[in-house]
Amino acid sequence: MTGKSRQRGISFIMLIFVVAVLAAVGLVGMQAFPTVLEYQAALKAINKSKEAGTPQEVRSLFDRAAQIDNITAITGKDLTIAKNGDDTTVSFGYDKEFHLFGPAFLVLKYRGSSRPGR
Repeated sequence: MTGKSRQRGISFIMLIFVVAVLAAVGLVGMQAFPTVLEYQAALKAINKSKEAGTPQEVRSLFDRAAQIDNITAITGKDLTIAKNGDDTTVSFGYDKEFHLFGPAFLVLKYRGSSRPGR
């Protein structure tokens, strides 16, 4: 049996490439993660505030929850409140923009609505 055994594994250049890709994804994730948490808090706040009777009370309850949960992307004025029979639907929408590098930006579009019947 004569023959050279071929080495297997990852090359140094490939390792550098994989680390660079993981670092880029990590940086974007670190910027986007707090906005996802804020979006989840806003959904929770509108589901609590929709139990109020009038649109002014809904906005007031949302603003109080926004102060507690540190929601800065939207306020009670930004909510869309619709009455469907006895059920109130509260919704919102906003965009978050992050500068990546040079002329490149990442735009996250958040849209949310209260759950019916709760």
